[in-house]
Amino acid sequence: MLSYYKTIEGKIQSIAEYEPGCWIHCVAPRDEEINGLIRDFSIEPDFFRAAMDEEESSHIDSEDGNTLIIIDIPSVEKTENGLVYITTPLGIIMTEKNVITVMTRENSVLNEFTEGVVRGVQTNLKTRFILNIMLRVATRYLQYLKQIDKISMQVETELRKSMKNAELFQLLNIEKSLVYFSSSLKANEITIEKIMRGRTIRLYEEDQDLLEDVLIEVKQAIEMANIHLNIMSGTMDAFASIISNNLNIVMKVLASITLIISIPTVISSLYGMNVTGLPVPEFWFPVVVAMGCMGIAAYFLRKKNML
Repeated sequence: MLSYYKTIEGKIQSIAEYEPGCWIHCVAPRDEEINGLIRDFSIEPDFFRAAMDEEESSHIDSEDGNTLIIIDIPSVEKTENGLVYITTPLGIIMTEKNVITVMTRENSVLNEFTEGVVRGVQTNLKTRFILNIMLRVATRYLQYLKQIDKISMQVETELRKSMKNAELFQLLNIEKSLVYFSSSLKANEITIEKIMRGRTIRLYEEDQDLLEDVLIEVKQAIEMANIHLNIMSGTMDAFASIISNNLNIVMKVLASITLIISIPTVISSLYGMNVTGLPVPEFWFPVVVAMGCMGIAAYFLRKKNML
């Protein structure tokens, strides 16, 4: 699907058709739409193939006056075991007069631009517009990292009271999300540093501060992701040991209970034999002896912290 947007009176608004200086937003475009863009803007077909590839890593490339920038953007999905944070590639193609964004699915970051939530953005200022998208992406990474931290704290609290696997699966999802974020942010950092050199995209003086802000936000997100990832790895190991220790305690208690309740069985089996010469061959005597032995065994097991 192709959508056209342009800054009108300081706000991004949807327009019916293409205009110079507009932003062309492509979400899961059809083949005929891609072929039309390739024909109208003389874009290398490999640019669209790279932008539509889910496994494509962040990089920058130039061909025939057009520039392709691919960055990884964060998104969140719901699964049976809770929320999973993933990253998907966003292709940004800079032509002579327009910016084209290509992605395989909707994303809340670009939806903020299409809905006019982000103000003060000029679609005709191509470099600045691209840097604003990158800044919004970096900010979203930081926002999701804060959410991950809160979720992990809640899961840890639940895990202290439970020995179920559900909480461990949630921690595994969080750890996986942090790995995705860390690798994607590092790739984005390399791409931004290439842009900063000014060889592939012409940078204006007023864009330098914005580009530096983007790089600072990305570096901060990388540091946060690495810190959370290290904490999560240690937490997973600690809770795995705690669950194993709790299981050992339960098994120890069950073994002690089994030992205690086996005492009446032994005594009743002894008095149930067809033999003579047993002391006090009355019904009440083995019951009293069994109860006494059970009490003594329970006392010593309690003293040894076995119960």
